[in-house]
Amino acid sequence: MRIDFYNEQVPDATTLLKFRHLFEKHQIGEKIFSDLKERLDKAGLLMHGGSIVDATIIHAPSSTKNAKGERDAEMHQVKKGNQWYFGMKVHAGVDAGTGFVHTITGTAANVHDSQQISELIRKDDEVVYGASDYLGAPEQDAIKSNESFSKIKFRINKRPSSLKINDCYKGENRDRSIERSKSSVRNKVEHPFLIVKRYFGYCKVVYKGIAKNMNRFNLLFACANLLMCVRDNRNLAPIVG
Repeated sequence: MRIDFYNEQVPDATTLLKFRHLFEKHQIGEKIFSDLKERLDKAGLLMHGGSIVDATIIHAPSSTKNAKGERDAEMHQVKKGNQWYFGMKVHAGVDAGTGFVHTITGTAANVHDSQQISELIRKDDEVVYGASDYLGAPEQDAIKSNESFSKIKFRINKRPSSLKINDCYKGENRDRSIERSKSSVRNKVEHPFLIVKRYFGYCKVVYKGIAKNMNRFNLLFACANLLMCVRDNRNLAPIVG
């Protein structure tokens, strides 16, 4: 920030808070994410033609031991497996060729993953990969009524329980081989989630409300894309210059 501590006073918490509110009001986080995506595209690092979709749960404080005695009204609980979670979901669309994140959205945790798929795929996508949570996505009105989306081939993983064979059969289970092939592509979507949650330490929401947290997530996923560029030994000059 180039502050000379000998001659200038350090900004207090209120100054920084007002500055963050300006970021949120003008959606600067979203603009930074979009700008970086355009730079990646111009540098030839987004292949287009295919996307991977997935969502991750971000925890929120479930305690009511606070001044108002209530939880965040925009956060909800959802059951995954045998465990309940309270918080929000971040939905991501990832370029199937490179693994860079091109779209993110945020919802309450109880919103089903497949309900956001029309927001995560691109008009020039020809194929979309996803987990079994997206099995019903091709039948959604938002997909069927869209001329571009209706032509997409959805390669969605089947549920493991549907891949049963006779125990006496000793040959290869072709259905499982196909599912492994889908998963080998789909696992790219886990990398940016891992970076944001583990490397950047954003496993729990910091602010109340989905909009405030999404401003932060736009910045975090933009940084995740840059980190993946560094890991791939990409020249960042045409991207950040």
